[in-house]
Formats: sequence, C-alpha cells, structure tokens
Amino acid sequence: MSQKQLAIYGKGGIGKSSTASNVAAAMGETGKKVMLIGCDPKSDSSITLLNGKRIPTIMDTMRKKGEIKEEDVIFEGFMGVKCAEVGGPEPGVGCAGRGIIVAVQTLQKISSSLKEADVVIFDVPGDIVCGGFAVPITKGMVREAYIITSGEYMPLYAANNICRGLKTLNTPLSGIICNEREASGEKEIVESFAGKLGVPMLAYIPRRKLVQDCEREGRSVIEGSPGSEMANIYRGLAGRILTEKDKKVPDSLDDEDLRKLTRI
Repeated sequence: MSQKQLAIYGKGGIGKSSTASNVAAAMGETGKKVMLIGCDPKSDSSITLLNGKRIPTIMDTMRKKGEIKEEDVIFEGFMGVKCAEVGGPEPGVGCAGRGIIVAVQTLQKISSSLKEADVVIFDVPGDIVCGGFAVPITKGMVREAYIITSGEYMPLYAANNICRGLKTLNTPLSGIICNEREASGEKEIVESFAGKLGVPMLAYIPRRKLVQDCEREGRSVIEGSPGSEMANIYRGLAGRILTEKDKKVPDSLDDEDLRKLTRI
C-alpha cells in the first residue's frame, strides 16, 4: 500500500482536532503506522493521544533552541501514533502560515517518521484559507483533503471557502464529515452540501458528552471508551478514509445557493 497523505480541514472549534485524533487512534488500532501533524496554533491535535500531555511545538522549540532534533518535537502516543505540533507565531508577530512552511521543511530534514508512516494526517485550520495553510498541499505532502462541518451556516461557509482553495490548488476532496451541533435539519443539510460537491458524506458524528469526558481525561474515545457507540463511529470513519475512492476536485457553491441549502 502506498502512503496515504491527507489533510483534514474545517472551521476552528468545529471538532476537527478531536476527530483527527480519534481517526488516528482508530487507524493505529488496525496496525497502521500513523503520523499526526497538528497545524492549528492551539496545538491540541495530539493531546488526547498523549494522556493529556501538551508537547513542545516545532515553532517554540526552534525559537528556544535554534537547531532541533527529532526527539525534541516528535512523540509517540496511543497505538504508536507519532505526533508533532507545528505551533504558532508570537502573538501579534509573524504569520501562522509561514510557521507551517518552516515547520514542515524542518520535519522533513530531521525525521524519517514522515517517510515511514502508512498514513500521514495533517490537522489544518480553515477559517482563512491563505497560502500558508495550504502548505501541506503545495509542498506535495498531501494528496487528498477531507472537510469537517456542521449544519450551521458559518462552518458551511468555511467549508465552501476551503473548496474554493482546493479548486485553486487542483487538490481532490474525498469527503465531508458532519460533526453534529444540533442544528435543525443538520444531517440533511450536510448530506445535501456533500451531494452538490459530488463527494460522499463519510460520517455523521452525533454530539455526545462522552467525547468531552474523554478529552478531559486526556484520551481519545478509542482509548477511553473502546466499546462505546462513539468509538465505533470513529472506527467506521477511519475505515472509510482508508478505502474511499470517490474523490474529486470540488466546485464550490455560490453564496446564494449555500444560504438556500441551510434553510432545509
């Protein structure tokens, strides 16, 4: 099997990092060698794979030490998942996108983990689709994208904006993931959105207190409650991502059509 390189995009606060870490844990559970690279300045992609431990980010470590080594920034978590966090710029100074460029280039130089992984997952924010946030794609480290959204207007707006970016970059979208926020008609709205893009809705993740409870314990749901309904939903999503073939470069919706879609 060739290496699967993917990026998970979505509006900040939509549950992207939680979903990415649970998917990584579920893939690790099957024996896959997985590497998760968090690109969100909050650096919370990996914390539930590392028993609540917040690891030093690549950007912070570079600022403190200058030259860095693999063991400074790559840590092994639940089910052997390799974790790294890009981090962000000093508040009010610099550009998060630029930080991703520097961090990705540094990772390539200091570690073989990227080459050895069966699956590399980039957890990327998508509120503003600037050139920097597209770095995993433009540097040839991502071959397909997934978008997490809910049925609310703003996450869908961000998702649609991400599709515009993917079109510009000629990068295929492999599916939409709905993370429930209890919006009216939510599942139907997101299914309709995915259908208009021509890609499948890969999973509907119901809103459950269990996810937050596991996060407070510093664990993924796969680790904290392996026999639960939610763990099986994440396992199902991981399986779809590993086998999904129905991908295409998306055409975004115009704003009027997007607003009509949210009125189901």
